[in-house]
Amino acid sequence: MGMGSSSSPTPPPHAVVIPYPAQGHVIPLMELSHRLVDRGFSVTFVNTHFDHARLLASLPGPQAETGPLRLVSIPDGLTLAIEEHMPGHLEEVIQAVSAEPERGPVTFVIADQCMPWALDVAKKMSLRAVAFWPASVAMLATTLNIPNMIDDGTIDANGVPMENRMIQLGPEMPMMNTGHFWWYCLGDPFAERVIFEYIVRGNKSIESAEWVICNSFAHAERSMFEHMPKIRPIGPLLPGLMPDKPVGRYWPEDSLCEEWLDRQPPKSVVYVAFGSFTVFNPHNSRYRQFWELALGLEMMGRWFLWVVRPDLTKAVRMTFPDGFEERVVEKGRMVGWLPQQRVLVHPSVACFVSHCGWNSTMEGVTNGVPFLCWPYFADQFLNESYICDTWKVGLRLNKDAEGIITKEEIKAKLEALLSNREVVGRALELKEMAARSVGEGGSSFDNFNELVESMMKVI
Repeated sequence: MGMGSSSSPTPPPHAVVIPYPAQGHVIPLMELSHRLVDRGFSVTFVNTHFDHARLLASLPGPQAETGPLRLVSIPDGLTLAIEEHMPGHLEEVIQAVSAEPERGPVTFVIADQCMPWALDVAKKMSLRAVAFWPASVAMLATTLNIPNMIDDGTIDANGVPMENRMIQLGPEMPMMNTGHFWWYCLGDPFAERVIFEYIVRGNKSIESAEWVICNSFAHAERSMFEHMPKIRPIGPLLPGLMPDKPVGRYWPEDSLCEEWLDRQPPKSVVYVAFGSFTVFNPHNSRYRQFWELALGLEMMGRWFLWVVRPDLTKAVRMTFPDGFEERVVEKGRMVGWLPQQRVLVHPSVACFVSHCGWNSTMEGVTNGVPFLCWPYFADQFLNESYICDTWKVGLRLNKDAEGIITKEEIKAKLEALLSNREVVGRALELKEMAARSVGEGGSSFDNFNELVESMMKVI
């Protein structure tokens, strides 16, 4: 054997991952990061200071600052300031972590497409780039179709619909209401215009991405993937299945709910959760909508598990109807937060009353759980269209003349959903299709393998 000095081992591929600062964006990118680590990658996960602190506070114990998945943060930036302040901070992080011998230089930036400037940073630093889309491909198609919608008069140059009407952007694409475009839902024209301009600029950045991947699967949006072959599904990306690994949630979990579920009969529990934004307007008839939901669940007479986030009741001093908690003590359980994926897979869960956020939609679909849809923001109306009209695995809730979903409507729709064998059957069929997509030989499985192989190549 020669006496020359041995060469240093080659460091693993190193990716910097940066989500948009919202829980629904952090969760799937955190799951993707775990998958990359399992394939031998080193990952630096970049949150804003605010989200980083919330994420660490929600974890059961201290997380090491070293290891293959490292959580770091950069200064916060509101939408108006993101593009001005955050790119420079991201460059500094990339330079710093690239200088660490045990991690090696950064070779890839995986950026949430809602943070498109991060793709520009990658291009500036001569790094390879992957764009990650956290919602449905139909929503991305809507975003990329903005120039055509301006040309045909669907929206004006500021993204404002010329009239509220139902449109369909392509064959087999879900119908959508122009009044529900995700940049046109804040009730603040100035903020909506800022966000719209941010989206338009971001559409140009995606062209520099070597890969565009998304948290969906081929059968869920087959026609969309046929029309947009550059977009590659690698989902569903399901969080919370790996113990002792952060999943990106911002609140501590109530683990006792699983013990409660274990005591309930199969397919008997109505699960109610509305994600990280609130559907309840504190100025809406003194919380009438919150009370109507509570009373509707009580009237139903079934077991229910209801996630009522701690900040919901504290921020607006929301209270339950008088005597409600005492009356439902045998049938109902209200919790602050819980491991949703583990709840939805539980055999006692019968259906999911959901806001139809894309993460929740994918989690419900993957577990074969039928939906009662309660959308209120951004892409959720489009997801409701998928659930009720395309996949036909759920039902809609309808508002009364005052804009309220009444307790009678909630009770009636839950009974209709739970007795509809066709909906339940289709939900189980879609579950099998999702499972095949991520199983060996499935389209999402193969796409992820191709992504990994591409990222490992030295160019």
